[in-house]
Amino acid sequence: MLAPKLTVGEIEAHFAREFPQGDFGPKGLFKIERVGMGEALVRMKASDKVLRPGGTVSGSSMMTLADATMYVAILASIGWVPLAVTTSLNINFLRKPKASDVLADCKLMKLGKRLTVGEVAIRSDGEDEMVAHCVATYSIPP
Repeated sequence: MLAPKLTVGEIEAHFAREFPQGDFGPKGLFKIERVGMGEALVRMKASDKVLRPGGTVSGSSMMTLADATMYVAILASIGWVPLAVTTSLNINFLRKPKASDVLADCKLMKLGKRLTVGEVAIRSDGEDEMVAHCVATYSIPP
């Protein structure tokens, strides 16, 4: 299997430099757990920012996590292309997540020159069953 073009450390360094307002890094909501060619695993830390009444993680937070994880998987696979953008994102919420960290596991299904399609499985930390499933498409600039 091919090695990723960018490591976790390289992606985090780019994010810190290019997106200082972002939620990645030691003080942010998101932590990149691992990357590989065509894949990424990102953790969203449980906090008041992502929890909603009823003791669960909000849907909009899980959508953001899915989109961010897809972006990380693409960057790991093609290198630093910050202008890659989401063109489509469909998410299905399957069950109520715990009020805990949530993990998003992305696998790229098609890595093309102009379009990339991937799926993201979202699980509560320590759980096997998905709480949400997302399919997204990104446009890669020339």
